[in-house]
Amino acid sequence: MTSSGDFLVELRDVRKSFDQKEVLQGVSLGLRKGTTLAVMGGSGAGKTVLLRITAGLVRPDAGQVALFGTRIERMREEAMLAIRKRTGFVFQGAALFDSLSVFENVAYPLREHTRLSLGEITDRVHRFLTLVGMPGTDDLLPAELSGGMRKRVGIARALVMEPEVVFFDEPTAGLDPTNARLVAELIATLRAGVCDTAIVVTHDIEFANMVADQMAILHRGRFADMGTPAEIRMSANSDVRRFLAGDLREE
Repeated sequence: MTSSGDFLVELRDVRKSFDQKEVLQGVSLGLRKGTTLAVMGGSGAGKTVLLRITAGLVRPDAGQVALFGTRIERMREEAMLAIRKRTGFVFQGAALFDSLSVFENVAYPLREHTRLSLGEITDRVHRFLTLVGMPGTDDLLPAELSGGMRKRVGIARALVMEPEVVFFDEPTAGLDPTNARLVAELIATLRAGVCDTAIVVTHDIEFANMVADQMAILHRGRFADMGTPAEIRMSANSDVRRFLAGDLREE
């Protein structure tokens, strides 16, 4: 499958079930360069499953998934490596290596997937730690960091390979309002050239309004609606209106 137009990410009729429960029931989307899409929905809507399928971390039961114009839904892990280098993934809990320092956590992808010299690795790690507001933290361990700081290190690690598309899984989950806003402001700032194409999974409408120029509301395994933030706010879809009012529940 060749990606339609200039889509960097494309899903067609993606389906996924767990224990006979249909989590995704035919989801389609196309993401062009320079677009940040916020995928929203209630708890249990399948947002994280959708994100992991899109990133090639989970295989769908049916449907097509393409990154950079290449079908990946049945691709072997070895073949995925070249494509995976072009993406970054920020896990909900940051997923840092507990035994590695901040510096080594961020440097890890560079050591694994590049032939950069130690000096080049050091320069790039410091550049991205500074970018996320974490300079001078090289020797700290994850246990010494606050939740917001761990999120920032996770973002630096996802960006250090300079990916073309970044996937964020609930980047403000578990943070107090102040830290959540700081992370939102950071992601919004990164769009100015550092990572201008992203999919962000979130249940936080205020956060989505800060970072996204496209929104999609996932409910009962399908997108109830998709559009710009202004279009979503004016949506006539009853499920979207219930979600925006904080009254949408997954069954």
